[in-house]
Amino acid sequence: MQPLGIVGGMSWESTASYYRLLNQGVRERLGGLHSASLLLHSLDFAGIAALQKQGDWAEAGRQLAVAAQGLERAGAGALLLATNTMHKVAPAIEAAVDIPLLHIGDAVGQALQRQGVQRAALLGTRFTVQQDFYRQRLAERFAIEVLTPAPAQVEEIDRVIFAELCQGVFQASARRFYLDCLAQLREQGAAVAILGCTEIGLLLEGVAAPLPLLDSTELHVKMGLEWLLGGA
Repeated sequence: MQPLGIVGGMSWESTASYYRLLNQGVRERLGGLHSASLLLHSLDFAGIAALQKQGDWAEAGRQLAVAAQGLERAGAGALLLATNTMHKVAPAIEAAVDIPLLHIGDAVGQALQRQGVQRAALLGTRFTVQQDFYRQRLAERFAIEVLTPAPAQVEEIDRVIFAELCQGVFQASARRFYLDCLAQLREQGAAVAILGCTEIGLLLEGVAAPLPLLDSTELHVKMGLEWLLGGA
């Protein structure tokens, strides 16, 4: 099993989910004492979040590319970027390494196509929801129309992600707000909801939602497991 590299730490709550789910998946597939062969570079999220706020995506991309290069030198055969938002700088990472980056947008798009979904709601940080790198990939590669919350709702969703969820705080009030947003998006014609932020999946885990929930983390992990195990 050649190692799978993970560029993580954004947030570490998210990366912990990736680590757990990848190892659980290998154990379920292979049994016994098997676990996932992984290499992890966990960045300090405070610095990356500051660059996001400043709009300095070039520097953020450079830092993530350096991390990816280190994983490649250490023996990783492919990469997972354990965050939705930072896929904005996926091109910088791909240009810096000779191994494949398994893109979270492709994991989501393929799942939507399999389900025959043409219109999906998207929850995530304001960067993921309002900028085009995520929505455009789903539209161009998979013909998926993405519906997003109202601007004021996007700001509150974003605030909760950074001020609460990324710090391990999961409150009932935030859960109710997110579910209200999904109910409105259902009324606009969304067939499913993409949880485009790992921490949202943690917040809504086990909750009855107005729309079927498509957890981007779980789908991304499945893509990583297929690379790790192939037909095993």
